[in-house]
Amino acid sequence: MTEIAYDKANSILELRGIGEKRKQILDIIDTQMNLSDLKSDPILQQIEESLFGIDVTRNKTEEKFYLRDHVVEEMSRLDESDYLRYLRYRYRYDIYPILHKTEKYPPLVQIEPTSICNYRCVFCYQTDKRLTDKKNGHMGVMGLDLFKKIIDQLEGNIEGVTLASRGEPTVNKKLPEFLQYMTGKFLATKVNTNAYLLDEEVMHAILQADLQTLVFSADAASEPLYSKLRVNGNLDRVSKNIEYFYHIKENQYPSSKLITRVSGVSYNSDQDIGEMERFWRQYVDQVAFVDYNPWENVYDAAKKYVDHPCSDLWRRMFIWWDGRVAPCDVDYLTTLSTDTITVNTIPEIWNGENYKRLRDNHLSGRRSTMEPCSRCVVV
Repeated sequence: MTEIAYDKANSILELRGIGEKRKQILDIIDTQMNLSDLKSDPILQQIEESLFGIDVTRNKTEEKFYLRDHVVEEMSRLDESDYLRYLRYRYRYDIYPILHKTEKYPPLVQIEPTSICNYRCVFCYQTDKRLTDKKNGHMGVMGLDLFKKIIDQLEGNIEGVTLASRGEPTVNKKLPEFLQYMTGKFLATKVNTNAYLLDEEVMHAILQADLQTLVFSADAASEPLYSKLRVNGNLDRVSKNIEYFYHIKENQYPSSKLITRVSGVSYNSDQDIGEMERFWRQYVDQVAFVDYNPWENVYDAAKKYVDHPCSDLWRRMFIWWDGRVAPCDVDYLTTLSTDTITVNTIPEIWNGENYKRLRDNHLSGRRSTMEPCSRCVVV
């Protein structure tokens, strides 16, 4: 399942020393900006105006681009030579959905190694038999050749690549090969996993890749709540796997820049934020909750009448295991799109008629006439 954009607002973690890191990074960026030809790079111009306040006439209705806490943490682990390259990505990811602007490629592409999951979390679309019944054609595992085809299109054109969506990535036995093939090609890469199937081979593959972030999905720190939320799960097994990963990282990969995070869905009042922090913080860098969205029954949920356009239409593209493309994973049955990466290229789809229609409908106040957009709360 997709992790909603992580921010301090839904985190239970105050990032340590973040103020000093921000100051150091801004000083370096300021120096690099002074050495850059900003006239030839309009995105850098906008970034400089936002970060250093050059343009006092800036439209006040636009959200100002700034270095959020988690972005500072991400940048602090990059080589300084990659700062401006990374900022271009973050600006597109954060601001283009506000400006409703697109370029040839989306800021981020989310690739689904598999739609199959070993869990049946109570808040997840995996509980919908319309998805999981094999005869409906939604279940499967991505092949290495298709993955390479996608990565080859993305290399040099985007920075954000996430391996996760409707299923559990570690179900795909080719995941270590996926990670190896994408290594060295992007700055903002992430894998989400429930950690149940996380074995030593996959652990080393993750640590040998240049992933930016590894997210362990967990919503509780004690039983029986964990297993009630993550049906078919086992907290003891998961916590031992995460602890083992931590020890391998610390002892065998001491120079690793990987950010590790436990992220849970804020689903009910039984979840104890303090307990989550105390239990998981010993093994990971960050602990966070994301807001609940009724993924498990969105097609049958009551209409929400949200009239604000969905940010995903300008922020990211989802590619399923079989090459089909979806505008979001809330539409897990793929009713909004017939596009496929096996027929068209990523730029052709991102700038194609279907995406234009979806964006036009959202911008013109017709979101409530579209399904399942009318039943979703994501903006």
